[in-house]
Amino acid sequence: MRIVAGKHRGRPIEAPPGEAIRPTSDRARQALFNILAHRFLRDDGTPLLMEGRVLDAFAGTGALGLEALSRGASHVTFMDKDADAILAIGANLRRLGENAHADVIRCDAANPPGARRPCDIVLLDPPYRSGLAGPALVALKKHGWFKPGALISFEEAAKEPFTPPEGFTLIDERRYGAARVIFLRAP
Repeated sequence: MRIVAGKHRGRPIEAPPGEAIRPTSDRARQALFNILAHRFLRDDGTPLLMEGRVLDAFAGTGALGLEALSRGASHVTFMDKDADAILAIGANLRRLGENAHADVIRCDAANPPGARRPCDIVLLDPPYRSGLAGPALVALKKHGWFKPGALISFEEAAKEPFTPPEGFTLIDERRYGAARVIFLRAP
């Protein structure tokens, strides 16, 4: 697995050992970041991702947050409860020289600590068919992880049912093979 684009394009991403982590495919990651770069813009026309603060929850390998850093995010917080995932994310950050632009938190995204600073973009990649997206969104909102109107993107199985929690607005959804990427606005 490699970073798809940006200043770290082509650099390898280390994955934790075993089969517990399901990384987002290169195709889905490329599509997601093309959408983030071209559809979601600030009032001045710059992409929301540029210089934005990002949360990569259920981070796994950290591929989404690393891609965000490669493409111009100012800071990414990586959140995962798996110790091997946390070690792999740390190794990837050191290899890319991005430690100064990241925090790594070992916790459950459905029971997070309070945010130090809210994020512009939140990328969730919960395990497929886990039902964790909704509870995580509610918990992250409660603990201050979203700026008002923050953009949220999450991946789930294409046929997995999902209803946004109260206050969250569904903006778009796209299918990529067995995966579906859903875009929401935070309250």
